Amino acid sequence: MDDHTHGARFLRLVNDAKTRVRQNDVVAVKAMLDEGRQFRLVDVREESEWKADHLPGALHLGKGILERDIERAIPELDAVIVLYCGGGYRSALAADNLRKMGYTDVWSMDGGIHGWRDARYPTVAD
Repeated sequence: MDDHTHGARFLRLVNDAKTRVRQNDVVAVKAMLDEGRQFRLVDVREESEWKADHLPGALHLGKGILERDIERAIPELDAVIVLYCGGGYRSALAADNLRKMGYTDVWSMDGGIHGWRDARYPTVAD
């Protein structure tokens, strides 16, 4: 998604979060999956977006409930967690919040599912 489709205040908030969170691109995340690396892949998009398609092996915890439900879903604070959304904006905000909650190895997938699809990597649908 293009920065021009988002409001300036939203982009400032995202860019501020990105100063504190680590990011992987879609190529790196695909390599992690292909190598069989152990990590939790979390889709933070809305339920309707999730149902349309998502990355194989992903867990759905929408941004609206992520902070509330993450401790039950992933109780280990040192778990490697990769968050993704549509383009990497919401996942950066979510990663920043998880970092504030004490999670130590959280990543945001830059490019999101749009970048994943552009690379022609596989998705699944519910």
